[in-house]
Amino acid sequence: MTDIEGNLRASDGDREAVSERLRVAAGDGRISLEELDERLDKAYKAKTYADLDELIADLPTGAVMASTEEPLLLKTHSGSVQHVGQWIVPRQVIADCTWGSIKIDFTQATCRHQEVLLNAKCGAGSIVVIVPKGWGVLIDKVTTGMGSISNKATSPTTPGMPVLRVTGSVGMGTIKLKHPRR
Repeated sequence: MTDIEGNLRASDGDREAVSERLRVAAGDGRISLEELDERLDKAYKAKTYADLDELIADLPTGAVMASTEEPLLLKTHSGSVQHVGQWIVPRQVIADCTWGSIKIDFTQATCRHQEVLLNAKCGAGSIVVIVPKGWGVLIDKVTTGMGSISNKATSPTTPGMPVLRVTGSVGMGTIKLKHPRR
């Protein structure tokens, strides 16, 4: 990072991204809980990227600017989109389906977040979401028209596993949440 970039003002999102990295580092045993408290206090008071980078300089991976993540956007009007296999789960996933279908499979994905937000908008198509057993699934603030949303991923949440919070809307289509087949 150049001096000019380091002197740019950090946003609340940047401070939160660094705070999350610090929490993960403490969970991994890289820093003590006492050091976590000290660094979190400094993170929430940080004004620039340089202030934040100083807090994570001795942790794996790059600078704050490289660590801020964009939401994953999956969008189709009449075709199909599949996000399957091995992938890194961001904090937010947006699924926007007009007439087609979207499949999101978290079973082989790597998730480092305690909570993942899925904002699902389904017109007349379908969105299928597959989560591993042990993940929590919460349907929160979803509106439906003539369509439906069903949650068959109802196994108990394993402590420490992610929680998928689903928000959005369904017109005439369907949103299905389920565990993988055996």
